[in-house]
Amino acid sequence: MDSKPSTSADSTANGSIYVSAEVTTAAKILVVGHFAVGKTTFIGSLSEITPLRTEEKMTQASMHVDNLRGAPDKATTTVALDFGRLTLSDELVLYLFGTPGQQRFMQLWEDMARGALGALLLVDPSRLEETFPVIDLIDEYGLEYAIAVNTFSQTSHFEEDEIREALDLLPDTPVIYCDARDQRSSARALIALVRHLLDRAA
Repeated sequence: MDSKPSTSADSTANGSIYVSAEVTTAAKILVVGHFAVGKTTFIGSLSEITPLRTEEKMTQASMHVDNLRGAPDKATTTVALDFGRLTLSDELVLYLFGTPGQQRFMQLWEDMARGALGALLLVDPSRLEETFPVIDLIDEYGLEYAIAVNTFSQTSHFEEDEIREALDLLPDTPVIYCDARDQRSSARALIALVRHLLDRAA
């Protein structure tokens, strides 16, 4: 797990748009969280291939439905999924699936969760209350998960024990702080989830 993740630049330079023949294990990971928490940005910062994005411009109608608190400049929203790929080692590749954050797209979760090993739950510390419906879905589909506190906005800061108490987390649920815009920071969060999944499977 200490292998340096491949980067988009490495992938482009080597022309490696396909998975290496040496890879023996592929894992499906969900990147989840409420609306405008940074899922698309997170996957984009990590993916070694050009990410698949299904973003559409927000309309006046959606402005009355989607809560833009904490993201007043947001102009697009994911309407189906984000998809990226990250090779962690010579043997292991991760396929990253980002889920829409709005309640009206929750019917997609059943298909998205099928076959997933676990989920990385992105959290905005200034909007913790919006995380509970996502945790309910994670529990409903029986997914192991880790918390990634996205610190791209410094408007609010909470210590780890405050995050754990507020979200009523189990003691062994990993909590890591990251900046979804930064590749190395995002990679650390994802590796924390993978290590947690390996520990749970042991």
